[in-house]
Amino acid sequence: MKFIAVAFLFALTPVVSQAAPLKIASVVAPAINCVFNNSCSLPVSDTKSDVPLSAGATGIFQSRTFKGAEGSSAAGLFAYEYRVDLSNAVGGAPSCIDWVTLNFGPVVATLNYGGDAKPDQVFVITTGGIGTIGLSSAVQTGRAIRFSFRNPVCTGSAAGKGDSSYFWGLVSKTPAANITATLHETSGATHLVKARAPM
Repeated sequence: MKFIAVAFLFALTPVVSQAAPLKIASVVAPAINCVFNNSCSLPVSDTKSDVPLSAGATGIFQSRTFKGAEGSSAAGLFAYEYRVDLSNAVGGAPSCIDWVTLNFGPVVATLNYGGDAKPDQVFVITTGGIGTIGLSSAVQTGRAIRFSFRNPVCTGSAAGKGDSSYFWGLVSKTPAANITATLHETSGATHLVKARAPM
């Protein structure tokens, strides 16, 4: 009888997802394109969403998607890239974004982005692309992934004076759907914006 009671209580205990850090590789463009297409050229689809910051400025959150071409290392897989762009965000006191959370789901962990013959899960285009700020970590809990920046991405004193993150990316077996991303300001404010991620 005691065994049955203990088993029943165990069944009612919620399962807590463990936070797992994802392996990040710094990469160079356009060389990273070669993972997804042997011609090293990619047709992409971009979505840009406004980020209304608490001090009155408006930034941009960019989602970019493309599919691995036949014959490539990522053949049949779906790539997702993201960027926080506050380069032209002006208004009020400075505002800074320090992390982004996306409901992404399983991440493909068999591709080598960094050139060290070891599989990676996240790549950051630190050379040959747009932006100046990379990731310090990417941590997955359940389906959600929190991407934290090395330095906050901040608004500027005039148009063109603000920050942009580098593009960062990861790969799924699942095609894209519209989702909501959460962007967090260093002030504690959060903003929900449209994005794309695996359905």
